[in-house]
Amino acid sequence: MMSKKFGLIAIILVILGAVFGGVFGRLPIQSLADGSLTPEKTVADYREALEVIDRNYAGKIDHEKISESSIQSMLWTLDPHSAFFTRGEFRKLYEDQQSQFYGIGVSILQHRDGVYVQSIIPNTPADKAGLRYGDRFLEIEGKDAKDYTSAEVSKNVRGERGTTVNIKIGRAGVDKPLEFNIVRGGVPLPSIRNYFMLRDGAGYVGLNGGFQETTAQELDEAISELKKQGMKSLILDLRNNPGGLLPQAIEVVSRFVPRGQTVVSVKGRSRDTQSRELRAVGDKTQDLPLVVMINGGSASASEIVAGAIQDYGRGVVVGTDSFGKGLVQRVFPLPFGTGLTLTTARYYTPYGRSLQRDYSSGSIYDYYTQHSENDEDKASPTPDTKPKPIGIPVKTAGGRVYNGGRGIEPDLKAPALSFTPLRYRINEAAFFFVRQLVAGQIKSFESYKIDKQNYNSRVQANDFQINDKLLEAFRAFVLKDKENGLSAENLNGQIDYIKSRLREEIATANYSSEAGQQVLLETDPQVLKAIDAVPEAKKLLGSFTVSK
Repeated sequence: MMSKKFGLIAIILVILGAVFGGVFGRLPIQSLADGSLTPEKTVADYREALEVIDRNYAGKIDHEKISESSIQSMLWTLDPHSAFFTRGEFRKLYEDQQSQFYGIGVSILQHRDGVYVQSIIPNTPADKAGLRYGDRFLEIEGKDAKDYTSAEVSKNVRGERGTTVNIKIGRAGVDKPLEFNIVRGGVPLPSIRNYFMLRDGAGYVGLNGGFQETTAQELDEAISELKKQGMKSLILDLRNNPGGLLPQAIEVVSRFVPRGQTVVSVKGRSRDTQSRELRAVGDKTQDLPLVVMINGGSASASEIVAGAIQDYGRGVVVGTDSFGKGLVQRVFPLPFGTGLTLTTARYYTPYGRSLQRDYSSGSIYDYYTQHSENDEDKASPTPDTKPKPIGIPVKTAGGRVYNGGRGIEPDLKAPALSFTPLRYRINEAAFFFVRQLVAGQIKSFESYKIDKQNYNSRVQANDFQINDKLLEAFRAFVLKDKENGLSAENLNGQIDYIKSRLREEIATANYSSEAGQQVLLETDPQVLKAIDAVPEAKKLLGSFTVSK
C-alpha cells in the first residue's frame, strides 16, 4: 500500500511541478491554453492507467518500480541530466556532497575472479579490524560475494553508522577464510586524493573527487604544503572530475582570479534562475603559474573552473576535450526519501561560451557513450573526425578564439597512456604477483612480506625500485599462471610498463593507494605534457588581465 501511495504522490508532484514550472522544453506552454494539457488531465490519465494495470495485469505489480521508471522516463524526455533517485541513490547523493559516507573504509578493485581490497583508508573501521591489501571478498552478511561486482560489494558493506557488517575474506598465505565483524563508521571522501612535487618545482594537485563541501579548504591545505616543499608552479588535475557543488567551483577559481571577476553566468527561465553572474570571492588569490588538466570525464563544475581559467588567460589547459555538461540541476526531495534533479538553467563561461554539447538526438545511450574515453583518438584527430565548431565563436583574453557548445577544448592536446588488452592482462598479473609477494609467498623474496600498510602517501625516488631479480621472479610467476594468457613475447615488449605497474602495486601495498598513484602519474604522458606547458603558463601569468 505504501509503495502504491508513494508512486502516485511522486508522479503527481513531478507532473504538477513540471507543468506549472514550464520545464517541458519540447512542449510549448501554449498547449495549456487550448485544453490539450492541464495538470488535472495529466494526473487523471496516469491514475486511470494505473487503475487499468491494477485491475487487469496478469502478474504481480511492483508499484514502486513502476513509479520510478515513469518518473525517470519523463525526466529523460527533457534532457540527459534530469534524473530520478531512489532512496539509496538519494542518500548517496548527499553523502558524496558531504565528503563522507558510512562504511568500512577500503578501496576495492574487481579482478578476474572477484573483488579485492586495493588499499585501506587510515583510521577507519577496516583499518582497526585488520583488513589488508589483497584480501578477497568471499562472503558479506552470509551471502556468497565471490561473483559480486565492485559496485555490489560497495553497496553491501555500506550502511547506517554504528551497524555491523559480517565479512569473510580470503588472504594470500592463509589456508582458511578469515571472518570479520566490522562496525560501520564515517569514511572520508575527499575531493583531493593526492598531491606531491614533480620535477622542476611543479606541484601536482589531483582534484579528481568531485566538488564537495570541503573542496576549497582541501585545495588551500594542499597548496600550503606544496609551497613548503618549494612549489614554483601548480598543475591542477581535473581529469575524471564529474563536478559537484557550484559554490565550491567558484571558490576554486577564486584562488586564481581576483575578487569580483565573473566566474560563470547562469541563465534560466524561472525567477530564481534568470540571468545572473557568479563572481570570484575572498582574498586568497595565488600568484602561481597554472596548468589545468582535463579529459572526457571532466564535467560540470570542473568545466566551469577550466573555462574561467581559459577565458581569462590565467593558465594553460592541457589534455583532451571535456565532457560538455553545461546544464544546471536543482535537487528536489520527494516523499519517502526519494528525490530528483531537474535542469533549471545553463552555464556559460565568463566570456559567454556555452558549456553544454548537443543532445538533440534524443538518445541517452549515444549522449554518454560517444564521450567514452579514447584519448588517443581525441588528441590526434584527423580532418574527418575533428569536431566542427558549434556555437558562436568567442574572443577571449589575449585574442584567443573558442567556440561554445562542445565543452572545453584544451589549449594543448595530450593523449593519455594507451590502455590495450595486453596491458590490462599485465595489470592483472602484477596485482596477483604482488599479492603473493607481500604475503611472503614468493620464494627468495620473503623480505617483501608486510603485515600492515604504513599510510605514507609519498614515494621517494629510490623507493620500491624493480631490479632484474624481481623482474625475473615476476616473469616466472606469469608464465606459470595460465589464466592470464601472457607469453614471454608479450612480456619482452613491455618491460618498462611492467616495471612501472609492479612498482605501483608494491607502493600501494606498503604505503597507500595515493603512493601507488604517484608512481603512475610521474610517467603519465599527460602529466609530462603539463610539466612542459609550465613555461607557457608563466608567460600567461605575466600578461594576465581580467578586463573584458
